[in-house]
Order: sequence, then structure tokens, then C-alpha cells
Amino acid sequence: MDRATIDVYAGDGGAGAVAFHREKYVASGGPDGGDGGRGGNVVFQVDDGANTLSDFRYKRKFRAENGQPGGGKRCFGKAGGDCVIKVPRGTLIYDADSGRLMADLSGDEPFIAAKGGRGGWGNAHFATATRQTPRFAKPGVPGEHYRLRLELKLLADVGLIGFPNVGKSTLISVVSEAKPVIADYHFTTLSPVLGVVRVGEGESFVMADIPGVIEGASEGVGLGHDFLRHVERCRLLVHVVDVAGSEGRDPLQDFDTINRELAAFSDELSHLPMIVAGNKCDLATDEQLEAFAEAMKERGYDYYPMMAPIAHGTEEIVYAWARMLRELPPVKRFEAQAAPLPDPETIAAERTPQVTVKDGVFEVTADWLLPVLRTIDVDDYESLQYFQRVLISSGIIRALEEAGVSEGDTVSLYDFDFEYIP
Repeated sequence: MDRATIDVYAGDGGAGAVAFHREKYVASGGPDGGDGGRGGNVVFQVDDGANTLSDFRYKRKFRAENGQPGGGKRCFGKAGGDCVIKVPRGTLIYDADSGRLMADLSGDEPFIAAKGGRGGWGNAHFATATRQTPRFAKPGVPGEHYRLRLELKLLADVGLIGFPNVGKSTLISVVSEAKPVIADYHFTTLSPVLGVVRVGEGESFVMADIPGVIEGASEGVGLGHDFLRHVERCRLLVHVVDVAGSEGRDPLQDFDTINRELAAFSDELSHLPMIVAGNKCDLATDEQLEAFAEAMKERGYDYYPMMAPIAHGTEEIVYAWARMLRELPPVKRFEAQAAPLPDPETIAAERTPQVTVKDGVFEVTADWLLPVLRTIDVDDYESLQYFQRVLISSGIIRALEEAGVSEGDTVSLYDFDFEYIP
């Protein structure tokens, strides 16, 4: 399983506290409500012990902790704990709604996918020379929420490609410590297999056995799309061919078919460096061996004959891979795409309050005003003064006047109604 879609929710910030200082012999101690704690983040970390996204088959929602509300004596609320999600190295994280690539988790640095909301201010922040006992505070800011699409692209230096049953699994089992399932039938390997090939002291590289690459794979035949994506990161391709044609197929035609599928899936794949490994040489005639070697020479490929089950010729090809890898660039990393900047005109339109008149009541719609409404205490005069300044500065009063409001008319802001007084 190398694809998954999940929902992540960062924690909401804690609400600020409304509190006043109480101490013996201290009169009118003043406001001392503390701020709320910030919400927890949703963080992705690389786990080298995982190689699939199967953990996300059943669990698809992840939530960080909310921040705790503030307390008296200017005590800050406790910050919410982060939600840490571990994924295999090489996982790409996309915004499922926009398709934007948010991160390529090929390194060790963690990635914050959703940020927790800030904690709300306590009433101590709102004390002024003229407003000495504010009885309101701010709620916490909601945390971010994303629907994410996870896609695993294995990190491998060398990728083994070729038709089923040509000996790819046998080759990787001989040159590395990988233990794939090997049997004499097609599609024995149902998922990519990674193995570390050690060339000498301090020198090694990662090889991947990429199954499922057959004719029509670029169009999704079989499991083509599922496996071709793993080839994209490889620095070097090793094309394993059954030169004996032991299953009645033409080895040269097989070679050309696979190359066409690579080119059809991605133009970059068709330009990757490639070495050709001719397997099952013990079953081929001298004429077959000479004809295939000549064809590879004409096409400009380095060709190495071998017999993988008995490790004949495998040492030479391993050293050839190592020589080429020393000169090739590192494993490909995909660049994350920056979030698009919001359009100023769109922001202005969203912030513009909408006023409609129904049965003599002026109804105001402004979703961004909802957090402010939650902070208003209608029984506190200073809180109402603060709310009136918000109505003026946000342009709501101007929008009401343009809609024809007059003294004594009823204005409705969601569940908050008041009489308009100029």
C-alpha cells in the first residue's frame, strides 16, 4: 500500500481567561486573566522501519491536542501536545484539494503539516487607562485542517525493471541481503523489494526490485501506475532480460516494449542511465547470445550477460553499477510547492459584510466576525464599547448606512440583535 488519503486536524488555541486579582489588603487588584495555550501541531516524521503506508488503511483521521484555557493570576494555559505521524522515507505529501506538493520526506527533518491555533488573550491584555476592568477575553484561534494525499516513492539508487519471471528477484537476492519470494510463475513479487548492495568497505547503494512493469503499464494495466512511480527516483536503471526467450517471447521485443512504457509514463524515465543484464544465458544458444549482445551494442547500452541463480557474472555487473553511480547525481528529491498567496481582491470581498433587509430587520453576514461575537459580554458596558469600535473599524456600520438603516431599526448579527442608534 503506497497511497493513502487522510484528514489532519491541528489543535485549537485555548481561550483567554476573564479574572481579577484577589489579595488581602489589595483593593481593586485589576484584571489578571492569563492567555490560553496554543494548539498542538500535526507533524510528520520519517520512520526507516516502515516501507509501506499500510498503517493508514484503517486510521484516516489524526488530531492534535487543543490548548488549555488561561487561568487567574495571569497563568498561561498549557500548550496542546503535537500529533506525530510516522511515514516511510520517500513519502510525498500533497494537499488533496488543490493537488499542491507540500513536502517530500526524503530527509530526516520533520514537517509540520498543520499548525495549531494561537491561544486567546486574557482580559489582562485589554486593560487601559479608561477601561480598567475589562470583562471579556479572546477565544483561541482554530487550528489548521487539511485533507492530505500521501504517496510513497521509494528512495533507491538502482531500479530493476523487466518483464515478469526474468530473474529480477533472484538477482536482488544474490547481490544483497533482501529475501524476496522467488517462484517459477508470473507476478510472484507483488510489491517493490529493497536491498542494500555492498561493494566494498564504506561503499554501498540501495537497489529496488520494481515489479508489475508490463506492456500497457503506463496506461494503468495491471499494477503499472502503482509501481512505475517508484522508478522515478532511481539514479540508474538495470533492465533484466531473458535472453533465452524461455517463455516463447522475443527478448529484443521485450526490451523495446518496456522502454516504450517508461517513455509513455514519463519523459524523464526514458532518459535515465540504463544498464542491460542478460539473464538465463545457460538456456540460450550461442546465436541468441551473440544476436542480443550485438543489438545492445547498436543501441548504445552497456550489456552484461549473467546467470543469476548461480551468481555467474553478477560481480562484474555490481562493480559496473558502482562505477556509474559515483558519477551520477544523488537520488531525486521533489521540490515542495509554496502555498499560493491569497488574492487581495478576494480577501476584500470576503471581508466585506453583506447586508440584507427582511421584514424591516437588517441582517448582517460576516463569517470572520463570529470569533469576535463570542467574546462580547452584553452585560458589560466596556465590552459593548469594544464591540462598537469593531463594528465601525470593520465597515459594518458604513454598510448598514448604505443599506438605508435609520435610528431605531433592528440589526441582526447571527444570534446577536441590537437597536441601531447613530
